[in-house]
Amino acid sequence: MSLSVQIMDEMKTAMRAKDTVALEALRAIKSEILLAQTATGSKEEITEDDEVKLLQRLVKTRKESARIFTEQNRLDLAEPELAQIAVIEKFLPAQLSEAEVEAVIAKIISETGAAGIASMGKVMGLAAAQLGGTAEGKTISTIVKKLLT
Repeated sequence: MSLSVQIMDEMKTAMRAKDTVALEALRAIKSEILLAQTATGSKEEITEDDEVKLLQRLVKTRKESARIFTEQNRLDLAEPELAQIAVIEKFLPAQLSEAEVEAVIAKIISETGAAGIASMGKVMGLAAAQLGGTAEGKTISTIVKKLLT
């Protein structure tokens, strides 16, 4: 089932339950999907990889907003952002733990023979391709930097 169909089903459920936070998050996802489809100029569905990247971008944006609101003692604004993150993350693949990500990156480093921070770009590219949507880029970057220094 495509992400668009899943989103529409969830939107109907959220409307019936009068869940405004979930509905707002689902509408944001639907909007981003439509924008991504029209950006290419075709009526085709976007790829699954693009869908995952889109969802990760939405989560990242909301995490940043929640962090800023929390720093400014605006918990009334931070809580809906955090609730929307939970709704959006339901559509993402399961995230790997830091230990699992570290194991994958260590394997990549040993296979490529990378040494030193100069090899970070090569390792990051391979790690991002291999880990796909199962780990955040920031987590991958931090672990690669730690293992290469």
